[in-house]
Amino acid sequence: MVLDTMSGSTQYSAIDLMDGFYQILMREDDVLLTAVSTPSGMLWEWLVMPQGLKNAPATFTRVVSYLLRLFRSFAPSYFDDIFIHSRAEGGMTDVAVHLQRLRQVFQVMRDNQMYANLKKCIFCAPEIPVLGSYVSKNGVRAAPEKIEAICAWPTPQDQKHLRQWLGLATYHHNYSKNFASTVRPLSQLLKADATWSWRPEHQAAFDAVKTCLSTAPVLMLPDHSKPFHVVCDASDFAIGCALMQFDDEGRERVVSYQSHLRCLH
Repeated sequence: MVLDTMSGSTQYSAIDLMDGFYQILMREDDVLLTAVSTPSGMLWEWLVMPQGLKNAPATFTRVVSYLLRLFRSFAPSYFDDIFIHSRAEGGMTDVAVHLQRLRQVFQVMRDNQMYANLKKCIFCAPEIPVLGSYVSKNGVRAAPEKIEAICAWPTPQDQKHLRQWLGLATYHHNYSKNFASTVRPLSQLLKADATWSWRPEHQAAFDAVKTCLSTAPVLMLPDHSKPFHVVCDASDFAIGCALMQFDDEGRERVVSYQSHLRCLH
């Protein structure tokens, strides 16, 4: 997991690899397999890995992970994003350590002709966006722009719009206590045999999710040098839990919320 090694870090950088797939050369014997006929009768052959190939995402991810394998503890990657994080150590300041690690990553990129999109890169920042959230020394918080979009969403008028909103909200379920039980009335409306009828209980659930996510806590980054503990709760139709840890100041904090509707027979 990308976030698993970031606990305790104070300096962050995010590198966006430019035109990710196009940085991978096609094997010479496979170039002819990419031929596309053009209106002029000519054939267009790809010399680099094109978009749309079934194995392209996995191939690109595997290449980046392999090249950065020695830096996995401080430079995890996800597709075309590389996240570098540092803290003060070995008598060096956090900035000095971070610059040293940036040079190591840049050298690998230079040696393997990997190019970054500088307009999308962030260097030596106290906080960076990571997979739809923001990470800093304080922990992980939901992206404000995504929460604003959820809270500004008008009351759904049909299953299609409810499904769209619920998909966006569910992505942030780990910030919400008992999310599954809260959205249960809304989930019932999405069943194949359900008749659309928006009732007060649906509006209440809709508003409750907005309220919960708008006041979502900053989650603690998991620290694998410390013990974890789990707090559980259950009802007749749902079960929920919170993964917890104590931070350096002795405060009990949430690492992640999880919940699920129970299968009733």
